[in-house]
Amino acid sequence: MYQYRRTVQYYETDKMGITHHANYIKWMEEARIGFLDSIGLPFQSVEAMGIVSPVVSLSIDYQSPSTFGDEILIGVTVASYTGVRLEVRYTMENSRTGTKVATAVSKHCFLRDDRILSLKKENLFMHHILENALDICRTE
Repeated sequence: MYQYRRTVQYYETDKMGITHHANYIKWMEEARIGFLDSIGLPFQSVEAMGIVSPVVSLSIDYQSPSTFGDEILIGVTVASYTGVRLEVRYTMENSRTGTKVATAVSKHCFLRDDRILSLKKENLFMHHILENALDICRTE
């Protein structure tokens, strides 16, 4: 599992001092990009190949609030990968207390020139890396 650390900034909190819910989505994207970098698929390189990976579905379950200064540890795993679709799971917890803050799932497809792309058929390099990441996440 890839681990991403993120400190809650003051501007990310609301009038009650709680992290605004929309920020978790931004953190997920930061963590996913870091994860892709860690497995050898830097986002800039993927986009340079003309491949984009939009979010097609997003789900977040908020369990405990976070506040300014909290360090959030975001665990990222590949939940499923088909060659056409990628499902990423996120577990967010307060690194100091160990309290689970949120769990989430984002689902992505792959596009080139606004057309669905099968990495399994058209980009074996990326396909093998994502397939390997899925296998590693299954065994953890």
